[in-house]
Amino acid sequence: MKLSVNMPVHNREKYVGAALRSLLRQRDGADLDIIVIDDGSIDGSVEVVRSMMSEASCIRLFQQPNMGVTKARNAGLRQLLPQTGFVSFLDSDDISPAGRFKDDLALFETDPGLDLTYSLMTLADNLDDETLEPAADSHCVTVRGIHLSAGIFTRRLVDRIGDFDTDFSQAEDTDYLLRTFESGPNYVMPDTVGLYYRRHPGNMTREPDIPRREFMRALHKSMKRRRADPSLCAIDKIFEVKDLADWRFM
Repeated sequence: MKLSVNMPVHNREKYVGAALRSLLRQRDGADLDIIVIDDGSIDGSVEVVRSMMSEASCIRLFQQPNMGVTKARNAGLRQLLPQTGFVSFLDSDDISPAGRFKDDLALFETDPGLDLTYSLMTLADNLDDETLEPAADSHCVTVRGIHLSAGIFTRRLVDRIGDFDTDFSQAEDTDYLLRTFESGPNYVMPDTVGLYYRRHPGNMTREPDIPRREFMRALHKSMKRRRADPSLCAIDKIFEVKDLADWRFM
């Protein structure tokens, strides 16, 4: 079965090539289908993606006017193939660690009833785009964070959760993860790193006030859902956000 990776792109000419290469180096561990949704980029992002498509037929590019990351993610979900059995995500400025898919997909082979693996993430302020690893002088922290790219979802789980909530301009990923865990999936949390998250001046999450407001709104929606429907699962001991409190970028 194919593993489809959903990658929204908006003006990431500097980073998207490294992000794609970090996926392509894992083709021996997964039957990859890389879905790139260009969300109205006005830099050279599309040209970088197209140059890599010439050597990697598993990359598929779709373009749309700029409508925001939430609608771009939903556009990626609409492009899932009939043979897609697993779904993951990678933002176009991040890196997927070597061997990440091979390690986690093996868990699904062991347990056919598994719906989701949710791995660790490493936040770094300097990723080496040649080695596709944190640079030697990078400040890093590894946590069980809140990020879609830490998960590998079965297709049946993605179909059950549905689309990203377009009411969010940010924190759509937090809302999606909360809805996922509320639904009571059969999941495991491996102690493998599933994502190198690149901290840089262009991160949307560095914009003042907006991320905090959207994050709190996602939590509030989760509380309202669980209050209205007691059958939904509590979100306990999954995200280790307290470990980020003293990190240099927070």
